Amino acid sequence: MEKFLEEQYEKLGISKEVAAFGEIFDKELKERFAKIDEIAEYNQLKVIQAMQENRVSEACLTGTTGYGYNDLGRDTLEAVYASLFHGQAALVRSQITCGTHALSIALAANLRPGDELLAPAGKPYDTLESIIGIRPSKGSLAEYGISYRQVDLLEGGAFDYEGIKAAIRPNTKMATIQRSKGYQTRPTFSVERIGELIRFIKNINPDIICMVDNCYGEFVEVTEPMDVGADLMVGSLIKNPGGGLAPIGGYIVGKEEYIENAAYRLITPGLGKEVGASLGVNQAFYQGLFLAPTVVAGALKGAVFAARIYETLGFPVVPNGTESRHDIIQAVTFGKPEGVISFCKGIQSAAPVDSFVTPEPWDMPGYDHDVIMAAGAFVQGSSIELSADGPITPPYAVYFQGGLTWYHAKLGILKSVQQLLDDHVITSIPV
Repeated sequence: MEKFLEEQYEKLGISKEVAAFGEIFDKELKERFAKIDEIAEYNQLKVIQAMQENRVSEACLTGTTGYGYNDLGRDTLEAVYASLFHGQAALVRSQITCGTHALSIALAANLRPGDELLAPAGKPYDTLESIIGIRPSKGSLAEYGISYRQVDLLEGGAFDYEGIKAAIRPNTKMATIQRSKGYQTRPTFSVERIGELIRFIKNINPDIICMVDNCYGEFVEVTEPMDVGADLMVGSLIKNPGGGLAPIGGYIVGKEEYIENAAYRLITPGLGKEVGASLGVNQAFYQGLFLAPTVVAGALKGAVFAARIYETLGFPVVPNGTESRHDIIQAVTFGKPEGVISFCKGIQSAAPVDSFVTPEPWDMPGYDHDVIMAAGAFVQGSSIELSADGPITPPYAVYFQGGLTWYHAKLGILKSVQQLLDDHVITSIPV
């Protein structure tokens, strides 16, 4: 079998040297991978339990059109999400176009003129800057008289609790906590750490709404932010919980009042959750959620594999190859743009779709700098599928994530190493 594998990798452009290098870590990580599989098994059982408790039936897999009144599949799916993630209610809709859109809805629905939004864990992801008004934009929260305050992390990534306490004012209405690192090289926050931060904020003012951007974090651990006191949890269906099958969509889970507000904001006051046709996507949403724990496990294995490969090659990685994992993203810092570009070229060349395309940096909407993205995906922009991206700015770090199977993630990483060699970004590998 080893001979057949070697031949197949060679057909896909992987040299024997690079394949042998990868095999070292494939064998080394078997025990680590077994622990990832244990978490996946637990989360798989959780998903099945939520589906059974909410009596998912064959009728739920069909869709509605027009207004979408009495859409059994849509309403049951939202009950499944609420049960699964331990919220009072959920909004799970194809009308939510992406994770950024879901966050925008949750923020705008629950903040009013004169309120202040607090970011107690540093600047949120780049695309939220326009929503908040950090970067002036039409329709931003700032245009509606909602102020913003930010407390940066301390050196080493610790929360600045004294700074947070000083920043909380009588009009502080909501705190937004981003679990994943975004385009930063800080560690991702564990659910436990998020819980500690929420408890600290609630001890100062229990009425502050604590919202967690959970993108890339679902099913990585056995607990989720709602389990540690979050009032709202937000994510994208073309990331972890869609399992690679959801063609679009986002979710918001949390306290019933805040979800009701979000539904009115997404649709219109007076209608809310009652309308919104599912248009035939229900089966993909259910089946994707069912597969999500296994898909996330494959992506996690790929991230760990990437960390071990690239730290061995001498590049700074976050997290490193032995640290605990709290999302599926692996950051690798190259220190020069050529490394980011070559890495993304390698990932693209491993794709099942558009493998022949060469990714290039471009002025992408929502960012104030050029960004390069590699994703030959079945669903456009789906970052639970094998993908990589990064801003072309210092320290020139790339962010790798996804892979619907571990084997595809492994191929992607090997192709990235091969591309770095071919482009002379690295001159050798330590085999």
